[in-house]
Amino acid sequence: METPQRLLLIASPLMRRTPVYDRAAALAKAKGMALHIVAFDYVEGLATAGLVNDQALAVMREGYVQQHREWLENQAQPMRRNGVTVTTEVVWVQHPLNEILVHLREQSFALLIKEFEHEPWWARAMFTNLDIQLLRETRIPLHLVHNASHALPRRILAAVDLSRPEDQFEGFNDQIISEALKLALQCSAQIELLYAYDLGSMYLDAGGSRAHSFLFDSNLARTLHEAQSDAFQALAERNGIAAEHRHMRIGDPAKALAVFMDNNDIDVLVMGSYHHHGIGWFIGSTAERVLHRLSSSVLVISPEHSQG
Repeated sequence: METPQRLLLIASPLMRRTPVYDRAAALAKAKGMALHIVAFDYVEGLATAGLVNDQALAVMREGYVQQHREWLENQAQPMRRNGVTVTTEVVWVQHPLNEILVHLREQSFALLIKEFEHEPWWARAMFTNLDIQLLRETRIPLHLVHNASHALPRRILAAVDLSRPEDQFEGFNDQIISEALKLALQCSAQIELLYAYDLGSMYLDAGGSRAHSFLFDSNLARTLHEAQSDAFQALAERNGIAAEHRHMRIGDPAKALAVFMDNNDIDVLVMGSYHHHGIGWFIGSTAERVLHRLSSSVLVISPEHSQG
């Protein structure tokens, strides 16, 4: 018998209640799934203290881990009273990525949930943080939560990309919309569909001159726009998205997505990521720029896995 899928919440090593706990509990209840909360602890001071012996260090570490276990259990109690099955776990590990990947390989999870970590630009330039590593390494849907004003999402935005069909997995845009519709149904939320594209880049791809990229050939630009509009309308039509919930924007996709979300009170952006060459369609370009502009949350899916 197949093991029922659960949601996996990666808790911060800091014992601090944030909106990600409420979002995880609300999604677990809406999806009818159990929730497993795991924290990966590592306290530099305890790990490197040179004033006590190894046995004393082990006792200190176990004391800290036990305190965190009790704290997580306290967070889980109200979730259980609300009808959600919750288990908790604390692991002492310096670099959590590999341990997270082990959890995902050894157990059946439908969704990975984590609080999004905002970092200054200079830190992002020097280090790849855990959020970006998870985007690149995981194949199950990843929900990065930031400023979740509503525990259960009320407005969901599906973002699609029709600009380079030759570089995309067949049917992936339909899969993105399907996942957004499924989430909207589970949460009784409103869905919006957005396609934002850079007409300038498409103009060059279509043979326009870089030297005259600011002086578009009006016929070529019109042809490109009409083709994109036709493809977008066909995609929306076959997925049952009403005309009033279809939106197209011309310009930098990352900026357009962020502005649309801010102006329309979007709770969750559903977007896709490819994993060619270890870095993908959104990854390293649009996604990272979108993530650091977001004032709400994002759900990233890959074509290798479909969400439950």
